[in-house]
This record gives sequence, structure tokens and C-alpha cells, in this order.
Amino acid sequence: MRRAWTIILGSLAVAAGLVYFFYTEVRPAVIFGLRSDYARPIAYQPTPEGIGSLRAESCGTCHREIYEEWKTSIHAHAFDDPFFQAYWKKDGNIWVCLNCHTPLENQQPTLIKEIPRNRVEKAVQEPNPRYDREYQQESITCAACHVREGVILGPFDDSVAPHPTRFDPAFRTTEVCYRCHSVVSGPAQFYRFGPCGTYAEYEDKYFMKERGMICQSCHMPEVERPIAEGGPIRQGRRHLWRGGHDPDMIKRAVAVQVQADPPAPKAGDHVRFTLTLINAGAGHKIPTGDPDRHFTVEFVVLDGEAKVLAQKSQTMGRWILWQPVIVEVYDDRLMPLASRDYTFSYLLPAEASGLTLKTRVRYHILTDAQHNALKKEYGLTAEDPYAFTIYERDYPLSGNLAAALRQGEHDPRLACAVDGRRPG
Repeated sequence: MRRAWTIILGSLAVAAGLVYFFYTEVRPAVIFGLRSDYARPIAYQPTPEGIGSLRAESCGTCHREIYEEWKTSIHAHAFDDPFFQAYWKKDGNIWVCLNCHTPLENQQPTLIKEIPRNRVEKAVQEPNPRYDREYQQESITCAACHVREGVILGPFDDSVAPHPTRFDPAFRTTEVCYRCHSVVSGPAQFYRFGPCGTYAEYEDKYFMKERGMICQSCHMPEVERPIAEGGPIRQGRRHLWRGGHDPDMIKRAVAVQVQADPPAPKAGDHVRFTLTLINAGAGHKIPTGDPDRHFTVEFVVLDGEAKVLAQKSQTMGRWILWQPVIVEVYDDRLMPLASRDYTFSYLLPAEASGLTLKTRVRYHILTDAQHNALKKEYGLTAEDPYAFTIYERDYPLSGNLAAALRQGEHDPRLACAVDGRRPG
């Protein structure tokens, strides 16, 4: 008996040791792997000669319109964004997240001396004597992209400015987006695209490159104007970076078509409705970015008093198992120009007068349960909505149904999705 207990206790000790080894030496402490170019912040940047400081406001003295646009962007609020703050708190305020949300060494309170065995929780840190708390609040500020070694980098090779400048061809490509939008997976993490893998989705099948589009084509729209006040008019770009937090941007990416079979049903008919959701305007998967983002497609039948008679809701996104290893169970997001049909069947009663089918597509930054948990446990105080409607139409379940369906066929993005053109 004593021998049996010795074997059992020994086996449990070995199992506990293996579990400990797995979590301390194999499974990363964050949900992505480390890559050398974002495992550390951008090296300390001195202020170029000819400008007062690295502050965005200083840049805005001459580049006023660009500065005003930047202030409205999610880049300017990547650090104080309430969603980031709540998630970051949930993850124990781990330092590595700052390398993209406040990417300059000047903005970070500690210096990372070494990262033993690539384990972020074991990183050796020391106070950063050059840390600027106020500068940290600028998040992804002008210098994060445009300042290196005392020189202002930009997309033009003939700049005349009161400070040193240098043409950098990266600004005419997607290379400037790569560092933070191509987070890779690590050991014990099994998904094709990492949690911030939009760049990898863009590269997949070379969809956008074939059509001469880059990230900036949508997220930094072209504009003709002086780059600096009093300068020559150039073909530049707006510094907006609208994306997953912007309802209008999501609406631009999605096209919706609804059809019915039969298209002009009569009382007693069994009608099959098909809502086709199309990624007609994005050069990457939709939704993209944070793995919690998803779409819901909803069908609701209402009577004349708005009472719900039947309903159906379906979800599109990705489902990831986070413990004990990270496994992407499925990913049914839409690649560029891809579409998916969502169906709903309903038997029309003998008296269908006053019945309405409501179709709705909603985009969710996170689920209701996640939102409530972040509010309760991690102080989420988001003012912007975490879910919003991007498409909604009502269809009368009567003789007018066919005409109502035809009205929805004139979205130009539907034609673009068929022939591969970029939507206007």
C-alpha cells in the first residue's frame, strides 16, 4: 500500500513539475510571440535641430492641418484609450504592450536591459531617466514614425524645411505599418494570424498589392494641400487612421444584399430569406485586429405592434481557446471580396398583413459579457460604443416585399465585389 502511495505521489509531483515548467518556460505570458523589432521600444530620439521639441504640438506649429487630424485619431489615444487601459490592466500592465501603444523609449518609464529566454515576465528592467510622463500621453505621436537620429523622415525627396529632413521610401509602402500590425504567434499558440495580425491578412493572397492599394489607401486618404503652412501644394495624405472603432469606416467595408425565395410570397408560403454579407471595401479580413471583434447577423419578424414573432441571430468572427494553450478553434472572418450567406426561413401565416422582417448587421468590439466584466473588474469607462449597427432594413412581408428587395440592389459596392474594383 505504501509503495502504491509513493508511486501516486511521485506521479503527481512529476505532473506538477511539468505544468510548472510549461507555464514558466513554454507558454508565453502574453497572447503573442516576441519579434525583435517590437520586443523593445524605438530607441531614444533626440530633438532635431530647428524645432522646439518632439511634442506633436511643436510639429503642429507648421504642420497645422496634419496635427489637427492626428489629435482626432486613435493613434493619438492609443495609450489612454479606455479599451486598451482595461485590457492592459487585465494583463497586469505588462510592459511589452507599451512598445506599440507608446512606442518611443522617451515615453516609457523603464528600460528593458534583457529578456531572459524571451519571457516578458522575466525581463530585467531599470528606471528610464529620460522618461517623459506627459509625452507618454501622446501615444503614437509624430516622432514615432517621422523622427530617427535627429532627422525628420518623410515621403518627399525635395523637402525644404527649417530642420534636417530625409526621404524615406517606406512612407510610400506598407512598411511603416508593419511593426505594430503584424504581431506574430509564439510557442503554444496555434492561430494563423496573431491578435494584431492585420498586416499578415493584407499580405495574404496579395489582394491589395494586385490592385495597387496599400494600407494608407483607406486609412490615410489622399489630399492635395501644403504639407507645411506656406509650402507648395502636394499630393499628401490625411493623418486619420480610422478603423475598427469608427462606425463609418466599418460601413464602408461591408456590402449587404437581401433576397427572398419566393420574392413575392403569398399567405401560407414558406419563405427563405438570404442575407449576403460581403467584404467589399477592406484589404484585410473583417473583422480584424483584436480577436474579440465580431459581427452578428440578425433576422426578426415583428407584428403590427412590434411584437417579436420569430428571430434568428448568427455570428461571424473567430473563437480562440486561451487555456491551457492558445488554439484558434475556428476563424470564419471574410477575406477581401469574399462573401457569406446567412439564411432565415419563415412560414407566412394566413394573415400576414402588418408583418415586417427586420434585418440587421452589427459590429461588436467585444461581447456584452466581456464589456460588463471589464467595467466591473478593470474599470472600463469607454464613451464610444462597443457595438454598433452598420446595416438595418425592414421588409414588409406582403406584396410589397419584391419592390423593397429591389431597392436594396443599388449599392455600388455590390458591383465592386463582383468585378474586384475598389469601391468609391
